[in-house]
Amino acid sequence: MIRIEKITKSFGSLQVLKGIDLAIGKSEIVSIVGPSGAGKTTLLQIIGTLSHPDSGSVFIDNINVTDLSQKKLSDFRNKHIGFVFQFHQLLPEFTALENVMIPAFIAGTSQRQAKTRAQELLEFMGLSNRAGHKPNELSGGEKQRVAVARALINKPAVILADEPSGSLDSKNKEELHKLFFDLRDQFGQTFVIVTHDEQLANITDRTIHMRDGLLDIQEYD
Repeated sequence: MIRIEKITKSFGSLQVLKGIDLAIGKSEIVSIVGPSGAGKTTLLQIIGTLSHPDSGSVFIDNINVTDLSQKKLSDFRNKHIGFVFQFHQLLPEFTALENVMIPAFIAGTSQRQAKTRAQELLEFMGLSNRAGHKPNELSGGEKQRVAVARALINKPAVILADEPSGSLDSKNKEELHKLFFDLRDQFGQTFVIVTHDEQLANITDRTIHMRDGLLDIQEYD
């Protein structure tokens, strides 16, 4: 599903990624761990097409996304990649339902279809009774589940998550971690998760260790 070849990335004189090669299979749940400054988030942003590498290629579903024009790249990102961040980044003026629908509108989905899909996802998340509430009326765990529903609205093949449980308490962390596996089983997505949470890393299908802009040599053993 995802193939990364010889990715490098620098910011000024600082080389953050030093030649990353990695393959992630369809419906695999992979965690990326390592100390701060290892390049984890930079790699995730490049996989998600939010940042362009200095050299190398990223293939998603056999499409070389590093070769796409900006317009095609934006369209690809909207339809094929879902994002979950540490802080939910919901728009405060919109309800939970409306927040979930926004990426569908960007993709050109009709309001009726977007609303039906959003309602189905909120029901799957156990949030049907919270659909009309705005973010300031939701708990931390509820807001993050709304953010996950928003990431799923366009049925993306890949979900990228950056410290998704970092702002949650223990109970909500466990519920979110279980949700990722339930979603994989239900919808078949591939998950790539940057995390410092050892509990989450330990239950993923594979843990990728990064240090100083490189994959840990153990990945090749």
